[in-house]
Amino acid sequence: METHLADWIRNTPEGNEVEAVLRACVHCGFCTATCPTYQLLGDELDSPRGRIYLMKQMFEGGEVTSSTREHLDRCLTCRSCESTCPSGVQYHKLLDIGRATIEKLVPRPAGERVQRTLLRAVIPNPTVFKTLLKAGEIVRPILPKALSEKMPRRSKKARERPVPHHQRRMLILEGCAQPSLSPNTNAATARVLDRLGISVIAVPEAGCCGAVDFHMNAQEHGLNRARNNIDAWWPMIEQGAEAIIQTASGCGAFVKEYGYLLRSDPVYAEKAKCVSELAKDLVEVMRKEPLETLGVLSGKTLAVHCPCTLQHAQKLGGAIEEVLKRLGFALTAVSEGHLCCGSAGTYSITQPEISMALRDRKLVALEKGKPESIVTANIGCQTHLASAGKTPVHHWIELVDEALNQ
Repeated sequence: METHLADWIRNTPEGNEVEAVLRACVHCGFCTATCPTYQLLGDELDSPRGRIYLMKQMFEGGEVTSSTREHLDRCLTCRSCESTCPSGVQYHKLLDIGRATIEKLVPRPAGERVQRTLLRAVIPNPTVFKTLLKAGEIVRPILPKALSEKMPRRSKKARERPVPHHQRRMLILEGCAQPSLSPNTNAATARVLDRLGISVIAVPEAGCCGAVDFHMNAQEHGLNRARNNIDAWWPMIEQGAEAIIQTASGCGAFVKEYGYLLRSDPVYAEKAKCVSELAKDLVEVMRKEPLETLGVLSGKTLAVHCPCTLQHAQKLGGAIEEVLKRLGFALTAVSEGHLCCGSAGTYSITQPEISMALRDRKLVALEKGKPESIVTANIGCQTHLASAGKTPVHHWIELVDEALNQ
């Protein structure tokens, strides 16, 4: 694609990134076939190709309106288009710069600014989130349906974690919302890996990965959270920690980008690169271990929802299914596995109608094989799918842990 960037961005680091992404795009349109919003809305401007045109226009100094911002807001950042693109277009990098730019060029209405500020104040802060969640549980009967549906329905309490005693040690990111919404997930991870000779260590000072802030266009706040986590983990990394485990694939996808996002930071660039190299989704760790030593489990019949952040961002599609089959679980066939469930971080709050439509479409595919449970690898997807109140939804490691203790 030929580009003529405006003076205000040409030859800047952002401009060079924009130009590289735009020039890689050949307008083939393959991305429209796998874009959830285009499939749902049928509007070219709600497809990756259409949004690329809008951003190209903006970066070349053309007209930018609130409509432009709306089409960018509707993108789930699922990155399915990147998995489909034959030209290797790094769409999400262009989108990050585009969203940050349009935030300055076309300021949001006051209501949207307040909503986004509140979301950023609550979700990345575990204490605040937990307090409000408990208050919400008390008043659930009088809450509006749209809000009450977002409250967790079947949250398992965290069982005791083993005391670290193995020579092999890995760090684990506790996360911000997951400890309240699914408190047993990381505890189950620690117990299962303990059986495989791996001790899991949480560093309390490591907080939110930074994705919530970053993807709501408070990008420097998100990067500061990344820096905080790097500082928190660094002493254990120097002591030989083997990996940094994420049990929420959304966090994992972002932590793996620390090296790229902080590449120009003279203080953190090398450390960020190291952290990204150590970052592993739980399934990456499990698939390399001798699972046969755990014994073949007689588990439930499951339907697997592979989060977008696992299959498109981390390129680990099929990995959960591989591990569960090795452990003896029966899996149902799931159609349209590449399409987003509509959770996408805060998307279910900022774009509720599209989000619910995508959730319901996803559940039809997941429930077609009549599974006993649906499993996934991201707390946002887990909570979103469970909000329908149909088939139980869990993180897959919880059901592995459950089967090991039967």
